[in-house]
Amino acid sequence: MNKNIYFAGGCFWGVQEYFSRIKGVIHTSSGYANGETENPSYQDVCFKNTGHAETVHLQYDPKIVTLTALLEQYFSIVNPFTLNRQGADRGVQYRSGVYYTDIEDMEIIREYFNTEQKKHSQKIVVELKPLENYYLAEEYHQDYLKKNPNGYCHIALN
Repeated sequence: MNKNIYFAGGCFWGVQEYFSRIKGVIHTSSGYANGETENPSYQDVCFKNTGHAETVHLQYDPKIVTLTALLEQYFSIVNPFTLNRQGADRGVQYRSGVYYTDIEDMEIIREYFNTEQKKHSQKIVVELKPLENYYLAEEYHQDYLKKNPNGYCHIALN
């Protein structure tokens, strides 16, 4: 049975493209998570303080790729010490977060965070929360870097 996890790590374009290339990731989508309004638009998220984070939903096959392996990949592409910022992107919508829907995943994620924190003196500021809500971003955001290979990305994809 496939599982789901949600990663926020700055602009969702690069996060979605990065994870879409990982074997065992079945499907990805870009959207807005854990905010205060229903069905926000990109303009709402950027300019109306909705509290949403640009987030990528991953559906994956745990027989092919584990949640721990996905977390390792996630931590390799984000700066876990910057609050509300990744690369040149700044603002609450660009915060980093791992959002889960399966309570059993919480312990795996928490253990990973604790192990990762022990490697660093700086405090990790990546949110770890249950997914409260998730709304698909507009179609032009979906698979943006596949459609626009020279588009902006704060993640090294090569």
